[in-house]
Amino acid sequence: MLIGYIRVSKSDGSQSLDLQRDALLEAGVESHRIYQDLASGRKDARPGLDNCLKALQPGNTLVIWKLDRLGRDLKHLVGLVDTFNQLQVGLKVLAGAGAQIDTTTANGRLVFGIFAALAEFEAELIRERTQAGLKAARARGRVGGRPRKMTLTTLKMAMSAMADPQSNSQEVAKRLGITTATLYSYVNGDGSVKALGQRLLDQGSSKRAP
Repeated sequence: MLIGYIRVSKSDGSQSLDLQRDALLEAGVESHRIYQDLASGRKDARPGLDNCLKALQPGNTLVIWKLDRLGRDLKHLVGLVDTFNQLQVGLKVLAGAGAQIDTTTANGRLVFGIFAALAEFEAELIRERTQAGLKAARARGRVGGRPRKMTLTTLKMAMSAMADPQSNSQEVAKRLGITTATLYSYVNGDGSVKALGQRLLDQGSSKRAP
């Protein structure tokens, strides 16, 4: 299934979404599956993008007009692509410098893979910096650690929070001390549990059983 996202930077009427919307419709995206924002990509909140990310399911393809409509900057864009990979969601860019990205084609998958490699590289750099920082902190008598992962209690809170249609996935993940990718690995956008989450729930039930 195709999901679309469009955005312009100003909400004062000086910019129109029509060009992007028409391009997505021509690409086969149904009108009711197009999410939109009238906001600056760098500073403003983007509820349309939040709702779009919540709607994505494994096997979906996100269709955008240009790459700069999606990411605030390269780091944000690489992070989103990494999230798409983990969610098994494809990406199709219709115009601009990223028009070669279409995971329904071999060349597009290659470009998408390069983004995934960049995300992995960035994650490895972060891990190296974190380990170096922890080592230096321990040498000075301080103790640190990584953000906590999904626990049974955290999962139940995530399910309850995501069940609220007004919830913001990034804010939920931040409050729970996990990444957005981890959140979506366990819970769907409507708060229902995914296979990984169900496994955690089953493990919790088995521990309570006599």
